[in-house]
Amino acid sequence: MRFLFDENFPKGARVLLEELDHEVLDFRTLGEEGAPDSEVIQKAIREEAVLLSTDRDFFHTLGRQHPSHFGVVVIALKQPTRASILGRLKWFLDHFAEPDISGRSFQLRDRAWLAYPPLDDD
Repeated sequence: MRFLFDENFPKGARVLLEELDHEVLDFRTLGEEGAPDSEVIQKAIREEAVLLSTDRDFFHTLGRQHPSHFGVVVIALKQPTRASILGRLKWFLDHFAEPDISGRSFQLRDRAWLAYPPLDDD
């Protein structure tokens, strides 16, 4: 899969994703820092990338306003650290496959997660 880091996502996640053979794009290295959220989600759509962020707005608003996205993953922890964010990302990658992610927004909390639209209970 291809992932796009919002400018607030830990750079250390690149190593984890690349070790798992994923491609990583980063707003900081693309020279587009400070772009409005609507441009961030549009960039992810153009790049056919799953957007990774810690900005809760991507789950609550933008992911729903742009249903053609390839996935939005928001890691929203009470006391986020690099290690805790990477831990939740690793958990996510272990539990969800690309078909489950595309077109859905996920919010990963400390001990729970939400998906919109919800996953089927098959």
